[in-house]
Amino acid sequence: MTNTVCDDRPLTLDDLTHYFAVGSKPASEWRVGAEHEKFGFHLTSNETVAYDGPSGIEAMLKGLMRFGWEGVYEDRADGGQTLIALSRGRANISLEPGGQFELSGAPLNSMHEICEETGSHLREVKTVADELGLGFLGLGFHPTLKRSDAAIMPKGRYVIMRRYMPLVGDLGLDMMLRTCTVQANLDFSSEADMVAKFRTSLALQPIATALFANSPFTEGRPNGFLSARANVWTDTDPDRTGMLDFVFEDGFDFERYARYALDVPMYFVKRNGLYVDVAGKSFKDFIDGRLEGVAGRATMKDWSDHTTTIFPEVRLKTYLEMRGADGGPWSRLCALPALWTGIFYDDAALAAAWDLCKHWTPEDRQTVRRDVNRLGLKAVVAGRTVQDVAKDMIAISREGLKRRARMDGSFIDETTYLGELEAIADSGLTPAERLLEKFHGEWQGDISRVFEECAY
Repeated sequence: MTNTVCDDRPLTLDDLTHYFAVGSKPASEWRVGAEHEKFGFHLTSNETVAYDGPSGIEAMLKGLMRFGWEGVYEDRADGGQTLIALSRGRANISLEPGGQFELSGAPLNSMHEICEETGSHLREVKTVADELGLGFLGLGFHPTLKRSDAAIMPKGRYVIMRRYMPLVGDLGLDMMLRTCTVQANLDFSSEADMVAKFRTSLALQPIATALFANSPFTEGRPNGFLSARANVWTDTDPDRTGMLDFVFEDGFDFERYARYALDVPMYFVKRNGLYVDVAGKSFKDFIDGRLEGVAGRATMKDWSDHTTTIFPEVRLKTYLEMRGADGGPWSRLCALPALWTGIFYDDAALAAAWDLCKHWTPEDRQTVRRDVNRLGLKAVVAGRTVQDVAKDMIAISREGLKRRARMDGSFIDETTYLGELEAIADSGLTPAERLLEKFHGEWQGDISRVFEECAY
């Protein structure tokens, strides 16, 4: 399984499948990872932040190094290097294509640790940002930025994606340049456990989308959506996005996902530190050594890279990624991993969550995925409102977290992080609808107020 660039042996389907299967681990080793993205802006103008310059993203990255972060550099064709990320232990700070700033947190034991990590990160970011005259915004879609005005980050893979995206969907560039999300990464114990968790979370992902809907503005005006970010994913690239109906079919397993990933067109190959554009080409040809412009066969590192270019609502790696939520305030950054941890890491909760959605048809799942983008908690699935399903989902998670009984120093358990979601579900109003009320009311149509309301 070491398979390097110069190996002659072609990768097999067993190799590709094993990549996912090795993620299985006993419950005693299960951890939770949290990720979130945020938009940078200049405090004096609310304009987006470029990479270069004294108040740019590069300066922001360098400023954070005082807190023990180490630089991650990417080679350039001219022989130089570009600072593109930071690492500290098992956590990373990385750049999305339009300069969105992302924390990919370390795998941690409890929601208390996740919230401490998130809070510490935001304090560090604010310390440096204040010095540079910058702020950071927690929304799912940029409220004012035009696509043509987006700052472009100097990462090799993004050059390739920007060329390819318009060929396969109308909104892919918006996904790259104008969206922010919050994600949670969770473990599985076996193939059967992966299947149960994948099916349950994929079906219920639109319910999370509704609870976290927080992107009602585009270019300064209401856009007709509650989650414009989620809508973007409906027209980005059908080959690598969506609800993956095959996950619910009999016989779904690690191999079936590997076959799916194998059929997804490639973006790039990385050789000698540089990205090679092979967008649209076949990984199968790469395995056979027939990829035009690239010498040799695919390696396991190439396969690992390729799996990061697949973007369904739930993504399998050596863990499961929950990908269906808009960016938002600190409290909801902690709420998303809490919601899924309560469901995933308690057998009774997982079974109860599956009971909520196991009878939904493929049409039900596709319809609710589309409808929550506009209707939020008022959407209907299989005869029930999303609001009612969300209440049940949160209640199930609460019981799962209670049984986990992970306490902080004040003997408060992880259910405390569900409070805001319970309030949203009880009210029937998404965060986006609250913002729209303010836009049409006290803000009197002044979109600049959102940079005060939603800044960290």
